[in-house]
Amino acid sequence: MADRLGLVATIKDRANEIYKKVEDLKSIRGRNQDAILAACLYIACRQEDRPRTVKEICSVANGATKKEIGRAKEFIVKQLEVEMGQSMEMGTIHAGDFLRRFCSSLGMANQAVKAAQEAVQKSEELDIRRSPISIAAAVIYIITQLSEEKKLLRDISVATGVAEGTIRNSYKDLHPYVAKIIPTWFAKEEDLKNLCSP
Repeated sequence: MADRLGLVATIKDRANEIYKKVEDLKSIRGRNQDAILAACLYIACRQEDRPRTVKEICSVANGATKKEIGRAKEFIVKQLEVEMGQSMEMGTIHAGDFLRRFCSSLGMANQAVKAAQEAVQKSEELDIRRSPISIAAAVIYIITQLSEEKKLLRDISVATGVAEGTIRNSYKDLHPYVAKIIPTWFAKEEDLKNLCSP
């Protein structure tokens, strides 16, 4: 699974360590093995500060569903916390963690990627109740609308794994703040006014 996602050896090792700890627990028997392995990988990515979305992990999980992986993740975290007698450090996820990868799979130009990164950083100061992944997708949508190389919502959805409706709603939430988050070197005020209204 790690190879299919092109993950580095340290993540693989970490996932193996987590799996070894869980493997000895009786309560793991009868659970979906692929979901358990995928969940170990998801946790390892988070702990190594190279987070992947559950959807990305799911795409290599030999048929384990997002729900099964999510449940397995909760289960593993709970079991290991009991075992260690302390809470498990997972590392916070930020929109920026996913942004570069999403931009490169969309083939965006360097300037656009840089602008998207700045916008995502600024967006963290706003009180927007959306997942970092949805914010990343909405920022990419805004940046590509402002550039020569416009991208279809559908393509952004495929690259990020975020549903089109969710990107639309996140865009609606971010739209009032575009002047605050989009770097002035990337777009002028009148360009922002021309963005389609949400």
